[in-house]
Amino acid sequence: MDTTENLDYGEVKIVDDVVATIAGLAAIDVKGVAGMSGGFVGGIAEMLGKKSLSKGVKVEIKEKVAVIDLYTIVEYGTKIPDVAWEIQESVKRAVETMTGIEVNEVNIHVQGVHFPEENAEQEEKKQPK
Repeated sequence: MDTTENLDYGEVKIVDDVVATIAGLAAIDVKGVAGMSGGFVGGIAEMLGKKSLSKGVKVEIKEKVAVIDLYTIVEYGTKIPDVAWEIQESVKRAVETMTGIEVNEVNIHVQGVHFPEENAEQEEKKQPK
């Protein structure tokens, strides 16, 4: 679905994918967010790269009011409620500022936790002793 606004000179259409991309970019910038999740693959949350941020976002727009669901992976050691609150605030602000669409809900679904020790252990193995 897209949002259409009639103006004196024509109309402006904002497609759901645009809103999803804005929401994904706003979410990934929050400290404590490791990435967006594309869902569970074999019981493990699949982390998406920055090119496919909108795949971890579901947007529903009805009558210029949006409901946004974000599927995220958080960094180990972060306080999930605090990160979720920051994501909600950041996404709401970004979408409303950039599109003029009112955001009624921002629902955060934490799909997994990213453990940075895994990357550190792999790098230690690569380095000669």
